[in-house]
Amino acid sequence: MSSSPDGIWSIGELAEHAGATVKTVRFYSDRGLLPEAARSVGGHRRYGPEALDRLRLIRSLRTLDLPVSDVGRVLEREDVLEDVIAGQLRELGSQLAALRWREAALQLLQDCGPEERADRLRLIGAVAAPPSTAALARFWRRLLPVRLPARLVAAITEAAVPQPPADPTPTQVLAFARLHAMASDARLAAELCRPEAKQKDGSFRPAVLYDGLAEAYELAAPDLRTQRPPREGEALDCFVAAHARSRGTKDTPAYRRKLSGALAQAADPRLDRYWHLVAELSSPPSGPPTPTLGAADEWLRAALDAQAGAAAG
Repeated sequence: MSSSPDGIWSIGELAEHAGATVKTVRFYSDRGLLPEAARSVGGHRRYGPEALDRLRLIRSLRTLDLPVSDVGRVLEREDVLEDVIAGQLRELGSQLAALRWREAALQLLQDCGPEERADRLRLIGAVAAPPSTAALARFWRRLLPVRLPARLVAAITEAAVPQPPADPTPTQVLAFARLHAMASDARLAAELCRPEAKQKDGSFRPAVLYDGLAEAYELAAPDLRTQRPPREGEALDCFVAAHARSRGTKDTPAYRRKLSGALAQAADPRLDRYWHLVAELSSPPSGPPTPTLGAADEWLRAALDAQAGAAAG
């Protein structure tokens, strides 16, 4: 179908040239994406030849699932196309992550026996897809001392809150779901809160303790990676010194024995369970587990216990 002698097309002619329907052309016209050249005497829409290129561009953008609002932004300013594409890629990545998480969750349910399925379904059902780590971050903010500087709270939370894998295994889905269940239990957080976390007087300096512990954990990390048994050395000395300095006392053999007993009494298997789940979630499929803060603390406590026991014997 050809255009009229003045080069102006009717809505039907434009639709035919573009391989679209009249309904599609009308839709984009009504939203201001496809300007009309004029109106006929009878009030019918008329379009110039440039409308064809614009309509083809609109349809190309829509083929990529760009929202109509974003298409309008691109038509107004071509330089926003890169930002629009980046946004779409982020959204698509999130959708793919959600699908991979759902696939692994379904596989987990398929592979377990009927006696486990109800419990696993309850755990998985409480976690969004893709999962959020907000509950885990809140959990650690409740556990840490009230006077701990913001920089340390941020650093500890970052290390203690594992990021869900982009392509999780069923086992990792279950590990994260169990972590989420622990972190969502407000009563558990209150019970796990260390006594020093609640102190508000000047007898305890939490920043001194946690700065020192961070250094001790870093020193112990090489031994953890090589799976070396707990031992005396610089890491243990730094660990004990952090506890001693935070309470304004000295590192002596007597203090080490006292600290060993105090830490053993304060240890909670539920918190150890948290760290084991973190390692399960973060470690590679093969090879030694990724060192966690909890694993480093457990290794150093074991080294301290061995030293204290040897001194007592």
